Amino acid sequence: MTSAPAPMTMTDTGVLRDALGLLKDREQVAERLLDSSARHSFDPDTELDWDAPLEEGKWFWPPELVSLYGTPLWKKMSLEQQQDLSRHEAASLASLGIWFEIILMQLLVRHIYDKPVTSAHVRYALTEIADECRHSKMFARMIQRGGAPAYPVSRLNHQLARILKTVSTTPGSFACTLLGEEILDWMQRLTFPDERVQSLVRGVTRIHVVEEARHVRYAREELRRQMVTAPRWERELTRVSCGEAARVFSVAFVNPQVYSNVGLDRREAVAQVRASGHRREVMQSGARRLTDFLDEIGVLRGLGRRLWRSSGLLA
Repeated sequence: MTSAPAPMTMTDTGVLRDALGLLKDREQVAERLLDSSARHSFDPDTELDWDAPLEEGKWFWPPELVSLYGTPLWKKMSLEQQQDLSRHEAASLASLGIWFEIILMQLLVRHIYDKPVTSAHVRYALTEIADECRHSKMFARMIQRGGAPAYPVSRLNHQLARILKTVSTTPGSFACTLLGEEILDWMQRLTFPDERVQSLVRGVTRIHVVEEARHVRYAREELRRQMVTAPRWERELTRVSCGEAARVFSVAFVNPQVYSNVGLDRREAVAQVRASGHRREVMQSGARRLTDFLDEIGVLRGLGRRLWRSSGLLA
């Protein structure tokens, strides 16, 4: 276990400081993000060649990131079946991304509801919402183009998210935002340069990585601010709700129906994924940058930390 982070304080001059140092001015951060958005935003409808034929013999997701990779079941599968599983898992992850981004858009709207409407902070939030709208449409179109079905989350998780987006406090909202963004971002950074993967999938992940970098910066800066300024009860609630979100996210990451849809025994496949040391390392590697950050700013404490460990995302 890492040592407890330094206490979070507000200086006599009103400048905010946490364990990572001084927090930047909220408006200056937003202005820089708005400038980056103006220079590096994409329209997937015109940026990507949706009519190009899919490439025979290519993966839809890097094989090392497919959930069954390296398991006994994986070794028995033909190359064609392995690649078909990658197609279904890419559709499952895109479906999860759409679900998550719809939640995120609602959380962002709640965040800015009582903020000054002419501020750069609000203008950037609205810009990010526009980005997420494009991303959700892009993911849906990728699912359709790949020919796999959409994979909704379970009814239970769907309803739990309904509660989250209704009652979540501001720091809890940004902590959950980072949970959904950073692990997928890590995987997509491995995907878009990988020439073994379908060109369309690489194009989709490249756009998402470029634009999500701004979203992560916005959420990290705001979560740091909230963990300094929020009352103690809200910080404690954030720790627990973030840990519970990590547990739900890890379970929902791949829909088990993908195994049935490629002709595998679903119960056996799920059991082998859970027992896979490679899969555990992939998920923890994807989460490590985030968990290090959350640990430093005081989110991974107490029950919240135990929930993160139970999720398998924290070693």
